[in-house]
Amino acid sequence: METTTEKSIEVLNDLIEINNDRIDGFDRAAKELDGSDSDLKGIFEQFASDSRRNVQELSAAVGQAGGEVETGNSATGTIHRAWLDVKATFSGHDRKSILEECERGEDAIKKAYRDALSPDNGLSLQHSQIVAQQQQLINQGHDTIKALRDSQV
Repeated sequence: METTTEKSIEVLNDLIEINNDRIDGFDRAAKELDGSDSDLKGIFEQFASDSRRNVQELSAAVGQAGGEVETGNSATGTIHRAWLDVKATFSGHDRKSILEECERGEDAIKKAYRDALSPDNGLSLQHSQIVAQQQQLINQGHDTIKALRDSQV
């Protein structure tokens, strides 16, 4: 049986990994855009920056709990980025397909945050507050990407 602290560290490290995936995904998506999509580039860079800040906060929380901070990406994130590479190659960097793939990534991180806040995970009050605060930003990001995708013809 894992202790609550060990479980919290595991949950926080999972969020670090998926935020690292999000950083990589948005950095990659920003690079795929051409000059006519400069509006998206700024948004993607902001979301990557938000996730960098999330990683810093989560890493500090893991360290304070006595855990070892995860520095990599999730296994699914690696698959997600590879799929984005393939999609970009065949789509000619189409704005709508990039937004669709970004939304898929946002759905995954939104779910990860929702799952992290499940009572089963036994996060401390302090950790729950950090995660809930970050979740608001993640949800806003998801909604922004979805609205942009929905506006494409």
